[in-house]
Amino acid sequence: MAVEIKDTPATGRCLIRNIGRLLTGDLNAPLADSDCLLIEDGVIAGFTAEPADHEIDAAGCAVAPGLIDGHCHPVFGDWTPRQNQTGWIEMNVNGGVTTFISAGEVHLPGRPKDAEGVKALAMVAQRCFTNFRAVGAKVIAGAPVPELDFDRDFYVALKDAGIRHIGEIGLGTVAKGPDAARVTAWCRELGIETIMHTGGPSIAGSHLVGAADVLEAQPDIVSHINGGPTSIPHDDIRELCRHATGALEAVHNGNEKSAIVALEGAMANDRLADFLIGTDAPAGSGVQPNGMLRMATLLASFGGLPAELAWCCGTGNVAHRRGLSQGILAPGRPADLVFMDRPGGSPGDDVLGAMAMGNIPGIAAVMIDGKMRTGRSRSTPPSARVPVI
Repeated sequence: MAVEIKDTPATGRCLIRNIGRLLTGDLNAPLADSDCLLIEDGVIAGFTAEPADHEIDAAGCAVAPGLIDGHCHPVFGDWTPRQNQTGWIEMNVNGGVTTFISAGEVHLPGRPKDAEGVKALAMVAQRCFTNFRAVGAKVIAGAPVPELDFDRDFYVALKDAGIRHIGEIGLGTVAKGPDAARVTAWCRELGIETIMHTGGPSIAGSHLVGAADVLEAQPDIVSHINGGPTSIPHDDIRELCRHATGALEAVHNGNEKSAIVALEGAMANDRLADFLIGTDAPAGSGVQPNGMLRMATLLASFGGLPAELAWCCGTGNVAHRRGLSQGILAPGRPADLVFMDRPGGSPGDDVLGAMAMGNIPGIAAVMIDGKMRTGRSRSTPPSARVPVI
């Protein structure tokens, strides 16, 4: 697997020209009227053709912000003990994912459950992934799972240690409404982001978390509202779409029918900006390098959401709700990009048409911080076109 320690952005100016469709990741303006993108020192500088140190001919490919998997479970390095598999992060980059957000390092064999051990694990995971970036991927790790015997001082210590979000409430002994509400109140006061498992138990030691529990706790993120993997009743999903204040997250390793119910509920309540997608991988159903692509395509086909808006659910929506600079193509933001096209043999004039009829994009190349990290993907069907570097 590829390893780059303390990765740094590209230097110099790069002009990408001949872009077929330019997706911004911004729900309010998902398509940009430009066929050029200018990058300087790994950051987007603008959308006009200007002199540059080198050029990339997109050859008609669409260019979009890299996907942000807002719900995954890394442990250390590019290895998952859940599947005893190496290289899963690298393969997800081949699936268009440039950033991963941990929902808890819960698959570490024998993971500690005491306060000092949980804090230490979060700190180690956060620091390790700051220095280790498989093919340039950005992994935001260090998500401690709450336990009943942790008091407010524990969360103060987390904040002092630089931990900014916790793992899924419900994967440990904190699960039901009153206990979860106590934790979310402490974290809200301290500025720590909270996420909450929704649905039936996922791994040994986790719990059933229903709509009533979530509504009492009101976490910042309603994790896998479509189940992880077991879904709550559809009427309860609709109730969360109406009354949960946190973002509504649907994942690939959940119930696909329930994901569509959640999308419909979010749209009915004018909450598409709160609708996020992730994978919840690695999980019992495996590692899915194309999981984010499949979720976006599910929304664009079965969900009837325009494909450029479906892409926002895995990019700009996540960036807005989780305080990230990546995920939107705009000046001053990181040049984390995906070059993509309709897969060879697919109907549709371009990648958006292919997604609308249910075919996942062919990833032609991935750029992170202005550096090309992959060529034509090893995990997707071959794209009809590829950029020329």
